[in-house]
Amino acid sequence: MRGSVNFALAAPDATGVELCLFDAEGDETRIELPVCEGGIWHGLVTGLEPGQRYGYRVHGDWDPAQGKRFNPAKLLLDPYARAIDGEVTFTAAAYGHDASDPSKPDSADSASVMPRSILVADPEPVDDAVDAPQRRSLADSVIYEVHVKGFTATHPDIPEDIRGTYAGLAHPAAIAHLTSLGVTAVELLPVHHSVPEAFLVAEGLTNYWGYNTVGYFAPHSAYSAAVRQGEPGGQVAEFRDMVAALHAAGLSVILDVVYNHTAEAGADGPTICFRGIANEHYYRLSPSDPSSYVDTTGCGNSLNVGDPITLRLVMDSLRYWVTEMGVDGFRFDLAPSLARADGSFSSVAAFFDLVAQDPVLAQVILIAEPWDVGQGDSYDLGRFPAGWSEWNGRFRDTVRDFWRSHEGMLPDLAQRLTGSPDLYTRHRRGPDASVNLVTVHDGFTLADLVSYDRKHNEANGEDNRDGTDDNRSWNSGVEGPTSDPDILALRASQRRAILSTLILSRGVPLLLGGDDIGRTQGGNNNAYCLDNAVTWWDWTKVDDDLHAFTAQLVRLRHGHPVLRRTRYPDHRDAVRWFTPGGDPMTDGDWSDTSAKSVALVLSGGIDPDHDETGAPQLDDDLALLVNAWWEPLDFALPWAGDVKVESDSFDPKRAGTTASGTITVGPRSVVLVAAS
Repeated sequence: MRGSVNFALAAPDATGVELCLFDAEGDETRIELPVCEGGIWHGLVTGLEPGQRYGYRVHGDWDPAQGKRFNPAKLLLDPYARAIDGEVTFTAAAYGHDASDPSKPDSADSASVMPRSILVADPEPVDDAVDAPQRRSLADSVIYEVHVKGFTATHPDIPEDIRGTYAGLAHPAAIAHLTSLGVTAVELLPVHHSVPEAFLVAEGLTNYWGYNTVGYFAPHSAYSAAVRQGEPGGQVAEFRDMVAALHAAGLSVILDVVYNHTAEAGADGPTICFRGIANEHYYRLSPSDPSSYVDTTGCGNSLNVGDPITLRLVMDSLRYWVTEMGVDGFRFDLAPSLARADGSFSSVAAFFDLVAQDPVLAQVILIAEPWDVGQGDSYDLGRFPAGWSEWNGRFRDTVRDFWRSHEGMLPDLAQRLTGSPDLYTRHRRGPDASVNLVTVHDGFTLADLVSYDRKHNEANGEDNRDGTDDNRSWNSGVEGPTSDPDILALRASQRRAILSTLILSRGVPLLLGGDDIGRTQGGNNNAYCLDNAVTWWDWTKVDDDLHAFTAQLVRLRHGHPVLRRTRYPDHRDAVRWFTPGGDPMTDGDWSDTSAKSVALVLSGGIDPDHDETGAPQLDDDLALLVNAWWEPLDFALPWAGDVKVESDSFDPKRAGTTASGTITVGPRSVVLVAAS
């Protein structure tokens, strides 16, 4: 492509906009955008090729007290840039304000310390045979959360030059791990171009997780093998190729997206893009002091999705990743912030309405992290509208507490095992609204959850003050590493019991990548700033037995539609509860706070879902036998005759055997049986 490009920038309060073009030597040519219509500055420039580096300088008033922060000395990224090249250097020039007097602008030119936007060629048409999105029902999904870099950074079967990249994730060795496990979707930690916080850079750290976005259309360049090899802008095609490879393997791609704040932080943060273009439009400013920001994210600012400019940016970005990059859905970080146009969370916010009526976005996976920070209504679990699923924090907390033998957990566990009807029936949503999780990137890994009582975050440089103290974990008797065979056996059994609870519950299971192979972070529960062996997968220490057990659970889930119902049953016999002795659970049984065991019986022939042809998805009758006592317990089986043991978390080798009458369930374990 060599020809004309129409540059456009929404900056309705600016008095002028300059397009800045940079040649190979870094020399800058400035071109005034001549026309402003409806707040959009635009102009046609000829003779440009893909790879052209550019940015903007925006003129206007500097008046922080009124929310205006224009400073043409600062080079700004294009909010719609498809690719970004370079890093931010956090010198004084990176900031729009004078450090000694923030009411004044800083006069230093920032071009030498700022990244560049890059022109990218129009993508090739999508090959539907390879690139077609995976439109699998969420109820039939098993989601696997991974970090693009950490997953492959040390993988011995992936060529070294593509480890830790989009190309590395697309490599057959990476895909083989996913397909051998049987997961149906990968949920990628943020891949939008991000910038680390200045305080982390000063300490020699980085924002490894990537929750500090500055480019909502640009794949993060550090995850690109093409960029490593000297091809700025090559991250776009590489990302598309990765998606196509995952689709070809039958895997959906879900992006973790951060439309709640940007990398520009609070009023004392750098000026990289949005702040210098349309500060009053992109950010929520304090009504009493427009020089400061409303912060519902804990990151210094909150995007103002009540403003048409910002709302359009978010919607355009989402559509772009679906239609041009091929992704299948999104997990929205701190999602309530997107529904706070008037301050309070609203399930009928404009953002939800726009998504619901959008012919592209209404068809994709939409998952909310249903909490944000510091507001009276920050915990909005169960409040999102139809079409949305949610990370179920109640599932996480209940399962963790139950398996560390807390009292009085059975009634809540019953809700979680059956898809959390207490949370979702009131809004006429189904079990697939509940994305069930026990561990995710934020917190302990599963191996650490059963090995540590306390966080161990010293490597983060904050004297172990960062990260939550509410881990609901149990170290099984010794803090951290041990060679005691009894404790190691207990930890292994605990991991299998937790995985069984997660994968065999109704709802949508979300596995933290690496939990299936025993990945540890050494007790660090907030490793967001560590891009090293703490967060990278150690492929020399793979627990093959645990991986095989997890894969067996996933196969069971896929093979039993009764575990994947999309509706809560109407018939009372579709879901039944029994004591270990075989008696129906009574109110007294449920209120016994010392009780730690129960049998859940699911009917495969009552209230079934129907497939796309209208045929009922009939199944075997299943019983999930749960024993959190530290001693084995005999369960009376709910049916006469033989039953098949489908899975046993205490003794995995018992799978495939038969039993009749009663069955012994080992200590702290879960057994799944099917009626013959």
